[in-house]
Amino acid sequence: MLVALMAAASAACATSGAVPRPFPTPAGRGAEPSSRPARPGGYGVTGTALALRGTPYRDGGADPAGFDCSGFVQYVFAQHAVALPHAVSEQYRIGRPVPPADLTPGDLIFFTTVAPGASHVGIAIGGDEFVHAPSSRGEVRVERLSASYWSRRFVGARRVL
Repeated sequence: MLVALMAAASAACATSGAVPRPFPTPAGRGAEPSSRPARPGGYGVTGTALALRGTPYRDGGADPAGFDCSGFVQYVFAQHAVALPHAVSEQYRIGRPVPPADLTPGDLIFFTTVAPGASHVGIAIGGDEFVHAPSSRGEVRVERLSASYWSRRFVGARRVL
């Protein structure tokens, strides 16, 4: 029984059914735009992601009927002809690492929430903000990377575009 619970907790953010607690409530909106130049496709990806704000959370979801975190990222990038795996741990191996100071819109941002290592993913949108599909409040939303909850759980970023 314990082995089964540990295996479930180490899976991707939502496919395990585990609910990371506590998720913070969203911080204020309106971060300053990133001073970094945009990469081709980065703003297109973020535009697609932001258009999905308010979409409900759905365990294992990967379409506008409902998303888990990695399904959200997979769906958004697919709209721009970039195929990604569904599992957070596999997405964490795609592309190349990006230092936090070099984040630009469209970069994938990874956090440790339900298990050690990358277990949650979002998409950088510029400034200090990212968009993701958390399970706690049940909808795609924007958060600040500098919020204490997220900054303490940051494990890395990847560039796939």
